[in-house]
Amino acid sequence: MSDFTHFNDAGDPHMVDVGDKSVTTRRAIASGQISMTDQTLAMIRDGGHKKGDVIQVAQLAGIMAAKKTPDLIPLCHPLSLSHVSVDISLIENGLEITAECRLDGKTGVEMEALTAVSVAALTVYDMCKAVDKAMVIGPIKLVHKSGGKSGDYNAD
Repeated sequence: MSDFTHFNDAGDPHMVDVGDKSVTTRRAIASGQISMTDQTLAMIRDGGHKKGDVIQVAQLAGIMAAKKTPDLIPLCHPLSLSHVSVDISLIENGLEITAECRLDGKTGVEMEALTAVSVAALTVYDMCKAVDKAMVIGPIKLVHKSGGKSGDYNAD
């Protein structure tokens, strides 16, 4: 079990001790998609949803989710985020969602970026499920991470 940082030698879960780590500038970018029918995409694009601007609501939900990540993921550290952005663009069969999180701290912001994308996609689903229950969320992935002892990561 010791290969997993969130478990101690006895196999019990614990929050990783970051007290001795150096403060560095950390950045993470995550992305995901939600696919939908052409009619649902047109409704979003044309602003025809009776609940309002689906993209703006999803962006706000993603930003709020990044700030609430330690409340949702049990072993995540509470972080003082210096930047969160959620960008949503129309693609051929749905929406592409990209989130970026930054901070100067002792632990990374990958989970915050992934949570922002996930909740933004779930918000689109929630707002549009009355007209399109067959929407599909995913894949959601980490695209980039920088800062910290483990260095940079860039998805292929």
